[in-house]
Amino acid sequence: MKNYNYLYPHVHKIGLFLMTILFSSMFFAQTKKSTRAFENIKYRNIFLEAGYKKEAIDKKLSKAYYDIFEGPNRVYFTVGDTMAYVSDVKNKDARTEGMSYGMMVAVQLDKKDVFDRIWRFSKAYLQHQSGLRESYFAWSFNPVTMKQNSPGSASDGELYYITSLLFASNKWGNDTGINYYKEARRILDAMWKKDGTGNIYNLINTEHKQITFVPEGNSYNWTDPSYHLPAFYEVWSEYAKDGHEEFYKACADTSRVFFKRATHPMTGLNSDYTEFSGAPHPTRWMPAGFRYDSWRVPMNIAMDYAWFRKDKKWQKEYAVKFQKFLRSKGMDTYEDQFNLDGSTPEFILQAGPVKKLRHSIGLVSTAATTALINDEKGSLDFVHAVWNAKLEPYEDGYFDPYYDGLMYLFSLMHLSGNYKIITPQVH
Repeated sequence: MKNYNYLYPHVHKIGLFLMTILFSSMFFAQTKKSTRAFENIKYRNIFLEAGYKKEAIDKKLSKAYYDIFEGPNRVYFTVGDTMAYVSDVKNKDARTEGMSYGMMVAVQLDKKDVFDRIWRFSKAYLQHQSGLRESYFAWSFNPVTMKQNSPGSASDGELYYITSLLFASNKWGNDTGINYYKEARRILDAMWKKDGTGNIYNLINTEHKQITFVPEGNSYNWTDPSYHLPAFYEVWSEYAKDGHEEFYKACADTSRVFFKRATHPMTGLNSDYTEFSGAPHPTRWMPAGFRYDSWRVPMNIAMDYAWFRKDKKWQKEYAVKFQKFLRSKGMDTYEDQFNLDGSTPEFILQAGPVKKLRHSIGLVSTAATTALINDEKGSLDFVHAVWNAKLEPYEDGYFDPYYDGLMYLFSLMHLSGNYKIITPQVH
């Protein structure tokens, strides 16, 4: 019998080599799986399905962008050679809401210079660089005096800043002058350090796993339904890589449950502000009701459906219900503020200098996105309505190219398949 002991050291080395290959392959497969997350999502062009031509759709989207960012009634203004801001022109300020919306539009439509300019302005003038609010943003800024109107934050602004920065990192990389990922992480990492000291808190109420109305004082203990963006939390869980992945996924699921509690069982309407339970939260300045903030909820639900479809049965029921209610008020006449049961409110929230109910293009736009969920042919009347809508002054002269305009642009992006999860690109 031959002695093969001399082979043992070589067998051992071969085994180690094969194990190394095995684990490397597993790691590569996992990494590849991670970097390719969300790449198989199909983004529908509802306008195309409704019979509009591709050329006409592209032209309409381009015109909307031009009107809002470049035209005579634009809300985007450059400052020097490297900065710019988005203004709520009727209120004469720059808000984190509009600034972060502008960045989301820019990254989706590949407008890198616009994105970078808005971010530089945000960082220089709105973001707190020290103190208890470090890395958070002042929600309102006066571009004339170049001073903050209020140092406090509105949590939805930070939510959009973080998500748009993560998308920019994926789209353009981090070595073109701005490290987008580092900037997103800075906000997130700072958020997790805010534990109530000095009455400054996490953007998300960690007990309830819901976004706060304001991460300060008692406003940490209630919410705004239109700030709930489960789709964004799913993006954070994949691309933030800050160790809180499971928490963000839980927040996404919590928001989906929250929507069921916050929307009226018959009309689908929700209050501008609510408790974490979904019950209306009246404030000293406004009773409960469906108003301007609430317009964004159908669009947020439609985005979550289009991207993830994790609650598609309820989401479709919601879309059918919401569309049915608005249709019952007249497709060309439904107004923009309601009591939750669909009745006309006694209190009317003023928009800039105007206190009036109207058939607003902003609500026409966000309502149209529910056609992404309800694919019944009858829902195309909402698609045709936003297609025929015009971003121009109303008959009485009132005009809001900022909020109406941005809701309109977001709607066109969603319905044309141009509002997507931006996955990592090869640089």
